[in-house]
Amino acid sequence: MRLREIPRRKARVVDVGGVKIGGEHPIAVQSMTCTDTRDVEATVAQIRELEEAGCEIVRVAVLNMDAARNLRAIKERISIPLVADIHFDHRLALEAIRQGVDKVRLNPGNITKPEKIKEVVRAAQDAGIPIRVGVNSGSLPKDLLVKHEGATPEAMVEAGLREIEILESLNFEDIVISLKSTDVRVMIESYRRMAEHVEYPFHLGVTEAGLGDAAIAKSALGIGTLLEEGIGDTVRVSLTGDPVREVRVAYDILGALGLRWRGVQFSACPTCGRIGISLEKIVKEAQERLKDVEAPLKVSLIGCVVNGIGEAAHSHIGLVGYRGEGVLYRDGKPVKRVPEARIVDELVQLVREYEAELLRQKAPVGSAGR
Repeated sequence: MRLREIPRRKARVVDVGGVKIGGEHPIAVQSMTCTDTRDVEATVAQIRELEEAGCEIVRVAVLNMDAARNLRAIKERISIPLVADIHFDHRLALEAIRQGVDKVRLNPGNITKPEKIKEVVRAAQDAGIPIRVGVNSGSLPKDLLVKHEGATPEAMVEAGLREIEILESLNFEDIVISLKSTDVRVMIESYRRMAEHVEYPFHLGVTEAGLGDAAIAKSALGIGTLLEEGIGDTVRVSLTGDPVREVRVAYDILGALGLRWRGVQFSACPTCGRIGISLEKIVKEAQERLKDVEAPLKVSLIGCVVNGIGEAAHSHIGLVGYRGEGVLYRDGKPVKRVPEARIVDELVQLVREYEAELLRQKAPVGSAGR
């Protein structure tokens, strides 16, 4: 059965340091460092870790002028576009632009004077870089909170449109929009409503989602719902802790919808009474040993024959468990029977061989698989 293609919302294309977002371009994955941007070495080291994980655009906090003046030194040592995150002081945006950043994020809730916004817009025009209008439920303009009685979708959209009007009055259209809320339903409805007003690309995210499984669930629900509707051109999963995790979860969300993925996409059965092998242990070890794979591969790890053979038929590499042993499949065909103690070693070898073949064929990382 062939599933329908997800129709993409029509969005204008914006170039962020060579990464194009909008139109029919792949949904870009981005993240944000958690280092002190004044510490160039630590910031560059973290960005390089993010690059290795597949991050395509990175944002850094610009807390003060010392941080702003470090941006060129950081940009010169990384390979992906650099975005300056600006709040409160428009002069930090002006310095970030002078330092050569690839995009500036402005918050309509804390840089509100039109003359200051216009000064940043003119500088961005001269530099040829885009601006993200980054609306956040936690920092909406006070008058809109009163008017709409809280951080509602109506307040979110009005905050964004108010800022967009200023940018458009200067004939500036290199705009990306985000409407992030900690409330998943508010976030979803805000983007839906904004989509009725503009054709600028959307940066999706559930802001301040938190830590652990609950945070991933909120992010997957908010981002995934909109992507399934064709809304969204770049994503950032906001998790407490190591930002590399954000990148991996972003690809998991995109992969679950079949939009794109990077690395192994695992499927594994729940551990019911039919399981004849130590499946949880096998899955954990396989995930750890294969976390550096870049080629888009599907691997199914099933502990019995009820669904195992069928899942293997839809995977690049599959495992069907029996009593203390397993049969490994490649492209739906059985290739070897191995004892449980050797399952992970043999599985890893098959995946590595498959990846090497794909790389020799120059299969694009992030493309859809079987």
